[in-house]
Amino acid sequence: MTDRSTGAAPLPERDRALDRTFEVTVVLKGLDGLLETVGGLLLLLVSPSSLNSLAARLTQHELSRDPHDWFAHRLLHATANLDHTRTFGALYLLSHGVAKIVLAVALLRRQRWAYPATLVFLGAFVVYQIYRMTYAPSVGLALLTAFDLAIMILTWREYRRLPRPPDRAPFVPMT
Repeated sequence: MTDRSTGAAPLPERDRALDRTFEVTVVLKGLDGLLETVGGLLLLLVSPSSLNSLAARLTQHELSRDPHDWFAHRLLHATANLDHTRTFGALYLLSHGVAKIVLAVALLRRQRWAYPATLVFLGAFVVYQIYRMTYAPSVGLALLTAFDLAIMILTWREYRRLPRPPDRAPFVPMT
């Protein structure tokens, strides 16, 4: 049986599931990029003392119930040192976020250049994340690395399935 719209044989269930998984992971990476971009803008536009004050207010209730709350302490620690890391953090989040958004949109539009660019982009971060885990292991970073590796595998699979561009005639200079 063939697909009436394309004339091609229908995809097996497994292939359709992998295609859908690829699309979902790309959308998640794009949303992550949006959050990073917003975070970078907030770092640039809101003073570090205001962010520290906000973090203190947000964690006050939780710390009164559990003075050893890990997340609350991490949030307070992160905002306490913003004066020294504000510009770097903002530029990192903005560049990383915008790159994720651009790549996600291009992948969803099936633009050929986006597949190798995504593989290089994610590959560089996987290498960095593995390096980070050698001196500061964490479950969160390990999960993020595994997620990025899965996206890379799905991206490579989708790239191989793209139709090949037509061959171009060789360039012959005019004399």
